[in-house]
Amino acid sequence: MKLFETVKEMGHEQVLFFQDKELNFKAIIALHDTSLGRAMGATRLFPYASEEDALRDVLRLSRGMTYKAACANIPVGGGKAVIIANPDQKTDKMLRAYGRFVDSLQGRFITGQDVNICPEDVQEMRRETRYVVGLTGKAGGPAPATALGVFLGIQAAVFFQFNKQDLNGLRVAVQGLGNVGGKLCDYLHRRGVKLFVTDLNHNRAEEIKQLYGATVVEPEDIYSLDVDIFAPCAMGAILNSETIPLIQASIIAGCANNQLQDENIHSAMLKSKGIIYCPDYVINSGGLINVYHELTFSDEASYLKQIHSIYDTLLEIFTKSKAENITTQDASKRLAEERILKARKLAIAA
Repeated sequence: MKLFETVKEMGHEQVLFFQDKELNFKAIIALHDTSLGRAMGATRLFPYASEEDALRDVLRLSRGMTYKAACANIPVGGGKAVIIANPDQKTDKMLRAYGRFVDSLQGRFITGQDVNICPEDVQEMRRETRYVVGLTGKAGGPAPATALGVFLGIQAAVFFQFNKQDLNGLRVAVQGLGNVGGKLCDYLHRRGVKLFVTDLNHNRAEEIKQLYGATVVEPEDIYSLDVDIFAPCAMGAILNSETIPLIQASIIAGCANNQLQDENIHSAMLKSKGIIYCPDYVINSGGLINVYHELTFSDEASYLKQIHSIYDTLLEIFTKSKAENITTQDASKRLAEERILKARKLAIAA
């Protein structure tokens, strides 16, 4: 990867690298665009195969946060961070050292929990920096809000694709049963959905089976199921040239980030199959809305109203996609970029 060319091409303002030799870990913070406000994005801890993989992930994720905030009408910019480490290497000392790294940005980046980071970990970071959200006893993590947003997004896609408001009897395949995927199963089960699930943790899959009567399938079989909706709720890049030909679902709507391995090629493949794709940074924005309202001390009514707006935003994107004969991915990017450009013009005028 040509670092500076890639950063320029993706539009990033700043990328920061951190290394702690004593604790033997590395981290990257990427600030994509702060036209709407200071950068906000969660921190992911993951044992990347290479530093290049970690950099590629944080660049895509931070850009997605810019679009996510814009589409959700949240006045913050896009940022993201990754800690390159195995989860079993995580210690309080590591979290506090990382907290000092975040604090060195003096509020230009606000972070919280993502993969392998929990509210208690954020609390530990809080001992070194006040620029964190999703603390235990406050918003308490974005998972429940993210799941609600995905559920509302599914309702919007079902209405647009099937002209149907009732989910009862629909068949949904959920890939990944973590905090968000598990809660999503609960929402769907309560609406009479027939669930098909998979997870690398077989015990977790069996737990969901017992709770909701779900059918458990092997991870490699989840794509080709005869279902109405496929909900990717694990890691990214799972919509690619190998998996898309297998998909029978008419709707793809899940919480995973960076679901498209190649945004242009694979969004076009989905469109050519007549599949409604819910852009991930739109449908999974409930978590960002949740922690933003924690940051601004908003009341619950305004917070819930903004999460429910995910439904309307997706309908707007689906309509724009159909009217302009473009992919939903392109429609969502245009919507976000229009809002960002408007913010820049207002800033110049001021």
